[in-house]
Amino acid sequence: MTDLFPVRRALISVSDKTGLVELAHVLAAGGIELLSTGGSAKTLRDAGLEVRDVAEVTGFPEMMDGRVKTLHPNVHGGLLALRDNAGHVAAMQAHGIGGIDLLIVNLYPFEETVAAGGDYATCVENIDIGGPAMIRAAAKNHGFVTTVVDVQDYDALLAELAAQEGQTSYAFRQAMAQRAYAHTAGYDAAVSTWMAQALGEPAPSRHSLSGRLAQRLRYGENPHQSASFYVDGSGRPGVASAIQHQGKELSYNNINDTDAAFELVSEFAPEDGAACAIIKHANPCGVARGADLSAAYRAAFDCDRTSAFGGIVAFNQTLDARTAQEITGIFTEVVIAPDATAEAMEIFAAKKNLRLLTTGALADPATAAQVIRQVSGGFLLQNKDNGLRLQEDLSVVTKRAPSEQEMADLLFAWKVAKHVKSNAIVYVKEGATVGVGAGQMSRVDSCRIAARKAQDMSELLGLEAPLTQGSVVASDAFFPFADGLLTAAEAGATAVIQPGGSMRDEDVIAAADAAGLAMVFTGMRHFRH
Repeated sequence: MTDLFPVRRALISVSDKTGLVELAHVLAAGGIELLSTGGSAKTLRDAGLEVRDVAEVTGFPEMMDGRVKTLHPNVHGGLLALRDNAGHVAAMQAHGIGGIDLLIVNLYPFEETVAAGGDYATCVENIDIGGPAMIRAAAKNHGFVTTVVDVQDYDALLAELAAQEGQTSYAFRQAMAQRAYAHTAGYDAAVSTWMAQALGEPAPSRHSLSGRLAQRLRYGENPHQSASFYVDGSGRPGVASAIQHQGKELSYNNINDTDAAFELVSEFAPEDGAACAIIKHANPCGVARGADLSAAYRAAFDCDRTSAFGGIVAFNQTLDARTAQEITGIFTEVVIAPDATAEAMEIFAAKKNLRLLTTGALADPATAAQVIRQVSGGFLLQNKDNGLRLQEDLSVVTKRAPSEQEMADLLFAWKVAKHVKSNAIVYVKEGATVGVGAGQMSRVDSCRIAARKAQDMSELLGLEAPLTQGSVVASDAFFPFADGLLTAAEAGATAVIQPGGSMRDEDVIAAADAAGLAMVFTGMRHFRH
């Protein structure tokens, strides 16, 4: 094996024809013989290029609706033969096998077929067999063969051939081989994951993960940590699929927090009214509904103005100029919404460090997306918490039932609590959070912290009574003792929503009755660690 190896013969078989003709013209101009199959060959011939059919090389026509065309020794021998091995060279000569020095393949659009809602049979038909086999063969023989599987690498290939005068270097072939194996691994992962879902298998014996590099990040959570951002191709609206219109490159923490903000605001359907969520360190510091986005933003901002500084702001409707003007009043890291008006974008343009992202749609909170968390030696896999409770699902367990306003606020608080790190306590009043306690080891501490933050905000706003006066409170898990509930009552809460299920439920219910509180049980927990 030598470092530089000439490219004399290329096999091209692609489903994505982007840039194909331009690439092939350059290859042909360099004296490289072109072999091709089916649709790729037709595209090249229609562009005036001379192409030799793979069927001519194999001596067999394409058959079985194209399922069999490249699975032949004349193809795989040409890809796998070691050019510096006398035995391999002799076998090539004895059987008339010509070497293939460059393989350009991309695979049947399996993931696109699944995303488009293809039925089982259609998806199966779009599982590529010959393509992955050729890719793996060529990549294995990267000592001599160059493998290109991504349209994005065409320019790099042409640059390499130009720099090396029609040859490729070992380093280049090695890098392309790694990309090739990553590509087939991702393809196989997509197929196996889809098939497990189609079979209703929640825990297959092996689970593969795959992602496409979207961004090399400056660093991770801290400057000494390296990090990258990969997208999984699921098509779920959010930070991974968003268009960034302006601002600096997103950081690791930006991406994490923006995802948290958008997933939370997606709980609120646009047709039910405007909603805003402000996130800091993956926890909401303000969430509200309003008559319009501007009102929702102001109400969310007034929950915790201190934490909102440098936060992430998410909306459930198209961002307008008036709201954009209000947001620019303080330093904001990221704003994300389904869309933004031209006037809003123009206002943000004056804030060059602010990142504006639009997604085109909200994420569906009811879908069973997957959540993955790595642990030492493995990873945990679960469905995303898509649990939902409507009013008819709730059980009133106290003597007093919630009023209509209390019930509306309880349901709002319950949606927010699902997105707050446990132990989670959320005070809500008139469709807006007024106090949030997150991530404490003790639930009663979360109650106290949320109430204290509400008191601080009340003083900042010059209010006579604390914001929690007349509020409702949500707890993501049951109250193990009555102390947390009584802390909420002391803060001014009048109604409570919680899962129930504690051994001391009767004591907690009795304490609620004694304090005049209305309380409902959901029968569902929302831990978020």
